[in-house]
Amino acid sequence: MRAGRTTEGQARALAELGPRFVLPFAEQALDYPTVFGRQAPVVFEIGFGMGDATAKIAEALPDVDFIGCEVHEPGVGALLKQIGERGLSNLRICQHDAVEVLAHMVPLASLSGIHIYFPDPWHKKRHHKRRLIQPEFVAKLCAHLAPGGYMHLATDWEPYAQQMLEVLSAEPSLQNTAEGYAEKPAYRPLTKFENRGLRLGHGVWDLVFRKKA
Repeated sequence: MRAGRTTEGQARALAELGPRFVLPFAEQALDYPTVFGRQAPVVFEIGFGMGDATAKIAEALPDVDFIGCEVHEPGVGALLKQIGERGLSNLRICQHDAVEVLAHMVPLASLSGIHIYFPDPWHKKRHHKRRLIQPEFVAKLCAHLAPGGYMHLATDWEPYAQQMLEVLSAEPSLQNTAEGYAEKPAYRPLTKFENRGLRLGHGVWDLVFRKKA
């Protein structure tokens, strides 16, 4: 569990909204209609940070249900605060390791989408093995995608973007929706960090792959 300073507002959101919107980790598959009170496509996000983009996407796509995974408590509190302020009902949070949540709580072939935005690039070569996007993990992710479901990744570190493209292209159950990198889908908002980077001339690379039917 990553440590960090939780603000008063985040702590209040954790106390008041946590019981309703945070799903406790359990070694039992989720029943999405029970969790969300309806039948709808479900998108799983890994590592939502402070949750700003997650909240905006959930607000922009009210007919889709979202489950966000993040271990950082201030981030969980910040997203809960946005859920309250924006009146979102289509978003739930797992404050637990995403690999374990996938293995135990997310049914196979059940997701319409997976979002992974700006994962830690682990810049140093000796740390590259710590990067999230590796062939074995991508294969696990694919097992939880429904046929036709998509995987959307974004990074601002070009060498990692190249690795992502190689790994996803090599996964036999996936098909690229673009020739190489994709245009940023309209639903993904620009983050403050990304806006600053773009002003400085830094690139951002989006990848959108689909699971073959």
